[in-house]
Amino acid sequence: MRRTLLYICLLCCFVHYKSQGQIATPQIINYNNDQYKAGIQNWDLAQDKNGILYFGNNEGLLTFNGKFWNLIRLPNLTSVRSVEIDSKNRIFVGGQDEAGYFFPGKNGILEYHSIVPLLPEKYRKFADIWNVCILNDVVLFRSTNIVFFYKDGAIKAYKPESSWKFAGTANGQFYAESRHNGLMVYDNGSWKNYCNDPIFNKSAVTSIMPYSGDTLLVSTLKSGLFLMHKGKLTSKPTDFDQVFYNDRIYCASQIDKNNYIIGTTSAGVIMMSKSGKLIQKYNYKDGLQNNNVRAFITDKSKNLWLALDDGIDYVGINSAIKNIFPDKNKQITSYAIRIFKQKLFIGTSNGLYITGIDPKQQDVSLSKASFSEVSNSKGQVWNLDELNNQLLMGHEDGFYVVEDNQAHQIYNIPGTWLFEPVSRVFPAHDVIAGTYMGLQKITFDGGKFSNGGVIQGHTESLRFIAFDGESNLWASHPYHGVYKIQLSRDLKRIIKYTLYADKDGLPSHLYNYLFKIKDRIVVATIKGVYEYDPKTNKFKVFSLLYAAFRDMNLQYLKEDNKGNIWFVSNKRVGVLDFNRPGKKLPYSVQFFPQLDGKVVGGFENIYAHNNENVFIGANKGAYHLNYSKYLHNSSKPDVLIGDIRLMGKKDSLIFGGYFIKDGQVINHEMVKSEIELDNEFNSLHFEYSSTLFEQLGNIEYSYQLRGFDKDWSPWSQKSEKDYTNLPAGRYIFKVKARNRLGNESEIKNYSFEVLPAWYDTIWMYLCYVFLLGVVIYQFFKWQKKKHVLAQARLSYLHQLEMDRSEKEIVRLEYEKLEADVNYKNRELSTMTMHLLQRGKVLAKIKDVISLVIKNHDINDSSPSFRHLIRLIRDVEKSDQDWENFAMHFNTVNTNFFNKLKDQFPDLTPNELKLCAYLKMNLSTKEIAQLMNITIKAVEVGRYRLRKKLHIQPETNLYDFLIQVSRGAE
Repeated sequence: MRRTLLYICLLCCFVHYKSQGQIATPQIINYNNDQYKAGIQNWDLAQDKNGILYFGNNEGLLTFNGKFWNLIRLPNLTSVRSVEIDSKNRIFVGGQDEAGYFFPGKNGILEYHSIVPLLPEKYRKFADIWNVCILNDVVLFRSTNIVFFYKDGAIKAYKPESSWKFAGTANGQFYAESRHNGLMVYDNGSWKNYCNDPIFNKSAVTSIMPYSGDTLLVSTLKSGLFLMHKGKLTSKPTDFDQVFYNDRIYCASQIDKNNYIIGTTSAGVIMMSKSGKLIQKYNYKDGLQNNNVRAFITDKSKNLWLALDDGIDYVGINSAIKNIFPDKNKQITSYAIRIFKQKLFIGTSNGLYITGIDPKQQDVSLSKASFSEVSNSKGQVWNLDELNNQLLMGHEDGFYVVEDNQAHQIYNIPGTWLFEPVSRVFPAHDVIAGTYMGLQKITFDGGKFSNGGVIQGHTESLRFIAFDGESNLWASHPYHGVYKIQLSRDLKRIIKYTLYADKDGLPSHLYNYLFKIKDRIVVATIKGVYEYDPKTNKFKVFSLLYAAFRDMNLQYLKEDNKGNIWFVSNKRVGVLDFNRPGKKLPYSVQFFPQLDGKVVGGFENIYAHNNENVFIGANKGAYHLNYSKYLHNSSKPDVLIGDIRLMGKKDSLIFGGYFIKDGQVINHEMVKSEIELDNEFNSLHFEYSSTLFEQLGNIEYSYQLRGFDKDWSPWSQKSEKDYTNLPAGRYIFKVKARNRLGNESEIKNYSFEVLPAWYDTIWMYLCYVFLLGVVIYQFFKWQKKKHVLAQARLSYLHQLEMDRSEKEIVRLEYEKLEADVNYKNRELSTMTMHLLQRGKVLAKIKDVISLVIKNHDINDSSPSFRHLIRLIRDVEKSDQDWENFAMHFNTVNTNFFNKLKDQFPDLTPNELKLCAYLKMNLSTKEIAQLMNITIKAVEVGRYRLRKKLHIQPETNLYDFLIQVSRGAE
């Protein structure tokens, strides 16, 4: 009987656990093996000081820096079962027959260092390393058949009697479980028994955690939780022990002083308090990929990462934005939300849902409860509002008042959109409702609402209505415009209405949504916010919000109790926070990128209960925003430079994302580590990211390549950048990140230098200078040679000119001489002819005189006659003619006589004279006349002359004398 009661109690606890969970589910991001490109199973994980995550995966060590996944395989390609990081940022891993650590080497690229060679040969074959534990830089590796410690290059190995089942650390000590020996503690270089409770024979230890003082909390695989104090175990009861018994505890860890997280093999992950109460739980129904949790950590932002049997999950347990699913079996759309009398109501497309909330929790999302459907609320819920201390519901079937878990219909006129109390302008507590068919009066009397009837005068659907300060009711229709409506005092009919559209100051007659903001009638339009100006009876730009909403397409505005204005623009949710003024404006603008595209288009709804509880209607369920926490969590983001690769080159990784100094990983670059790249490798690919995982959708980056870019790039969510064909020079790649609050990270730098091309180095420039000098020298040498040749040519031409001039002079002189010779020849010929004529005349005179004397017998002895004859003979014998002839002949025939005298000195004057006459080619008769001798005497003289000249008979005397004349020349 007692056993039956015990089972019933356990079952009740189990049912209670199953039914009572947190109202809201934080953001859960699933990463499957198609995304991270590695094995399905993940066994362990850790995070380093830079925020990078490391997962022990079936195919090796998997890293994630917020944007890029990278798989690094072990040398023997075994699975990585365990991961742990020491104070030097060495990433210790264990696999089958392999253990060691990854640490950045040259250029910040992770390199693997195996410690297996340090083991004795007989210990080098071992099973998978299931636990890696680090304490004071001493690293423990545990496989089933060996435990060994590694520190400063030295190893100590310990074999068990049977097998090692677990190893861990707590309160500054190493603990290990040995089959048949229970839990042992490492002390002064040896293992000592600590606790040998029989429970260890039934179930293996999966974790040891601090609890209080020297009391430890021990989780077991099949038997739940235990407290261990001085070697003794006592059971630690919780609200979900049956879950632990059935679904097993695979891993557990203390996340803060009062809370623990427990990972199970088939029930997901559970967060509990030190007292054993449920805080949060997450499983497949909440969005996990599966319920088999192999390991987990809370990252530096206190959010949860899970290594699953199939995939990796991120759970934003510290996130300010969470999802609410009123019906977890149906992710229905939410249109209206309200907190009323410590209950949360959510109006959906499938009715109204209700749940209780914990009044002790400022953040409603942390309340543990479950939703139930409000009876009589089936159908589309459009609006929830609290008026006159009652909860009103606008429904597709009419108007309802909600009391507890029951909806009471007041009227059944189709489609009630919203409610507007008339107490703001009329002395009554009645309400005006906008419906599918126009306006409806709702009367309030005696603490109850009743149907006041249709307000006559307008039958158009009015989803947006508000009273101004002058008893006018304003309404809008998205496709027609804005109406100004004047009601009768009894609120039963419309006296007058005026339609305002684009001709009245609005940017268009379409898509105008009317709201009351800062006690003014305003319209959200396709180009910002407009307000009504009664002086001009037109709409104008709302100056207060102009800077924030200029040209923005708005669909929704809502002012909360603190004066902040929540808005929706093209499914983007934001708020104008008047409690956080900007530099030039009385407010700051904050967007929530996690909600982008999640709201219901055309039926947006934001309910700002307070700063800790803002609810947003969504396509799937609803969202809870803890605005205060969001601002607190939106701290300064970080930024990492990831891989840097050379483009177009195999194995081109030149930087792996880690900066090293003195054997330690640091978060900035050392100037001395600058890399030099050959000129052919001048195209680079840069990757960068942020490890602020909660805000990954809220992070923007800006970069600059100092030495190439003049300014920083525009902010964008792009996390890669390529630079191609960089000229030679020194560069610094700079990158920074910011969130939507404008908080910027520190700037991260990476320096490198692109070396000049071989033809652009200083040595080549020296060669160029040398070659230029040679060229200049050769040029001047060529110029000099050219000048010499030119001078020589000029000299030659000058010489030619001089020679030509001299020849011309000689020619002229020759011509002159020739002219003189010709002249002399003419004179000589003339004289010769004269002499011949004279001789002939004298001969005739002589003959005539002789004849006269003979005929007349003139006595030739008379003195006068004899005197005449004597004169004629004197003339014939005179040498003067000969001297003149000789002078002219010598002039024409230079040195003729001298040559003859030199060759033939025995020639007589008469013979020289004969030679002259022969040279002139005179006939014998003419010679006889000139010489006044007989022809016979001439012939005799010629004969004698030939002998003296030694002329052969065959030689012509004239030709001989010509040769003599030429020789004389």
